[in-house]
Amino acid sequence: MSATTIPVSAASRPGGGGQSFARRLWRGPLRDPAWARPALFGLLVITGVLYLVNLSRNGYANDFYAAAVQAGTRSWKAFFFGSFDSSNFITVDKTPASLWVDELAARIFGFSSWTLLVPQALEGIASVAVLYAAVRRWFGPGAGLVAGAVLALTPAAALMFRFNNPDALLVLLMTASAYCVMRAIERDRTRWLVLAGVLLGFGFLTKMAQAFLVLPAFGVAYLWAGPARFRRRVWQVVVLGLSVVAGAGWWVAIAQLWPASSRPYFGGSTNNNILELALGYNGLGRLDGTETGSIGFNSSSAGGAGGFGRFAGAAGAGGGGFGGATGIFRLFGSEFGGQISWLIPAALISLGALLWVSRRRQVRAALPAAAGAGPITASPVTRMRAFAAIWGGWLLVTGVVFSFMQGIIHPYYMVALAPAIGALVGVGATSLWQARLGLAGRVTAAVAVAVTAWWSFVLLDRTPDWLPWLRWLVLIAGLAAMVALFALPMVRRAPGLARMPGVRGLAWLPLVFALVAGLAGPLAYSLDTVNHTYSGSLPSAGPTVTGAFGGPGTGRGGGFGGFPGGGTGGTGGTGGTGGFGGFPGGGTAGGTGTGTGTGTGAGTGNGTGNSTGNGTAGGGFGRFRGGTGSGSTGSGSTGTGSAGSGSTGTGSAGTGTGRFGGTGGGFGGGLSGNTQVSSALIKLLEQDPSKYRWIAATEGSQEAAPIELATGGEAVMAIGGFNGTDPAPTLAQFEAMVAKHEIHYYVGRGSSSFGGGTGSSAIASWVAAHFTAQTVGGVTVYDLTK
Repeated sequence: MSATTIPVSAASRPGGGGQSFARRLWRGPLRDPAWARPALFGLLVITGVLYLVNLSRNGYANDFYAAAVQAGTRSWKAFFFGSFDSSNFITVDKTPASLWVDELAARIFGFSSWTLLVPQALEGIASVAVLYAAVRRWFGPGAGLVAGAVLALTPAAALMFRFNNPDALLVLLMTASAYCVMRAIERDRTRWLVLAGVLLGFGFLTKMAQAFLVLPAFGVAYLWAGPARFRRRVWQVVVLGLSVVAGAGWWVAIAQLWPASSRPYFGGSTNNNILELALGYNGLGRLDGTETGSIGFNSSSAGGAGGFGRFAGAAGAGGGGFGGATGIFRLFGSEFGGQISWLIPAALISLGALLWVSRRRQVRAALPAAAGAGPITASPVTRMRAFAAIWGGWLLVTGVVFSFMQGIIHPYYMVALAPAIGALVGVGATSLWQARLGLAGRVTAAVAVAVTAWWSFVLLDRTPDWLPWLRWLVLIAGLAAMVALFALPMVRRAPGLARMPGVRGLAWLPLVFALVAGLAGPLAYSLDTVNHTYSGSLPSAGPTVTGAFGGPGTGRGGGFGGFPGGGTGGTGGTGGTGGFGGFPGGGTAGGTGTGTGTGTGAGTGNGTGNSTGNGTAGGGFGRFRGGTGSGSTGSGSTGTGSAGSGSTGTGSAGTGTGRFGGTGGGFGGGLSGNTQVSSALIKLLEQDPSKYRWIAATEGSQEAAPIELATGGEAVMAIGGFNGTDPAPTLAQFEAMVAKHEIHYYVGRGSSSFGGGTGSSAIASWVAAHFTAQTVGGVTVYDLTK
């Protein structure tokens, strides 16, 4: 019987002969070397420290999701639907599974920054453990440890596993699903495919269609490498698809069949339909840039109707939308390169090597036996092909979609690529210490190391003043790894040297040097990420990179071209209908500067801090004011625009330290990141809250979220959803709610407003025409009961 089909008896396992559970846990399977299980625990501990240390510095991180979690702790209906407010007016613009984890933690331990963010960190630790288990089963613990380390140290992972966006849970579910597919391939077990499908279904309930990007790879892998006959494999893949439908469909069916009059509006949709949200704004719309949901504009256009208009700033993206220009090299550009691309070349080379070796019916060096008891029907070459299909397909499909999608995409999306990169790199790294590796294998490994070291140098050189010595360290380490790869075989063949003490230990030198070359850069980026505060909707890991969202700056996320502190400013452009209008020139890295700008839209705007007056309405940015940056608030003159005519509004330049500050005064991670509400406004809104269904209404969740958090979770109606662009409520519906005294106050738009739709603008105009305005804490407030 071959080594790959020998079952492990219970008597041969650690723990036989009366060993304690703790000893069995520490030692692990007998087939593993003694160092494997302690090394895994060490990796998980280091990952936990990286993700948990000083976690509370991020506060509520993304206020949008934090407010929804708080609402879910006060209402089970809000829990089930993922409502933004406890009175269930509107949901977040995603399905609610990621909120459920946080809400359960908050219900048990109380709502706080820790109960909001610790689950994300634990999901990251679990992802590392599952990836280790998946790679170890077929390629041994060494490959598993490298794979887990690559995932743990990926900058986008260090950001997202400390942040309350849905991506952390999504990564865990997709990684666990891949593990289940591998188990199914090992021994022809349909139940593992069912579990894989259910996990992907819950991935859909976490972040909708993005979870399905790995599904083609899983299906192809099983059809290509499954151990059963082809007809049975086809049937099993159909079962996989049905399991995905079941895993997601139960919630979708309940949500869709629930009477619309007694549930919240599905935020981000245009017609209160969850399927339209899944297939449109969070589905195909992301691919072709035609999403018309929550954001309310086509992010791929520059200055056209519904587009971005034009970002100011010399180093800005030029209006190409979020994520820069599309193309095959998009993931290597300034927006995404430092987030994920460090080891993509090595992963692709490893994938090519796997496919090349597995082209034969037999492989010279058999893979390790799969861990666990029971006969293994999948041959080594079958497992090699399946591994390439699962993880290589994951990397290729997701990478191509991210590279060419024309809709909204953010740097932190890149965390979805990290498990696939880790798995492929982990397998490739095992060749670096194999004595039997031939010349062709050593040349391939040397090329992978060389390309990795060179690319790390390029990425680090994009921040020339940040750790300048590090780029040279990775080059030297890469060169040392290449030398060791070819020198060690000669040492082993030399009769005198081969018998010297310690020579066997030199086999690890190529791997050690290669890990320094490949992981030193991501480690530095991750440590920088952990050492800074992130908040808002647009976080980006690592130091600010020239050209990323508008150029250099010390604020987290790098800022946008014309945002305060987002880089050297220029002249604001003119936006199209429904776009951003124009952004004033931002300051240089410190966040102080002057500039002028214009914006298309009717109304009156003002500018303080680092921005100038811009016309509001028309879906554009109304105004930005100084506030929570690293310095004092600046001021600027008021700009005006012709009311209702759509003419251009102008304003004089303002000076001061810009808001959205992280370190310095840059963009600070994005929108909805300022949880500070004036005490005067809080005191006013908290008057008799039990008498009203909503203590206040305001335009968009960017305004509503900080109020909900500041008032302990009192319901605030976010008119128009995420950015005020959803068609809910209509003016007639709002008037009826006011007539029933369901809403106490209307709070005018403040400095964090992002967009705005025609419906929310009509409501604002109606309120201004029928109620008396008062200024409280610098914000315009209307009492809707008077």
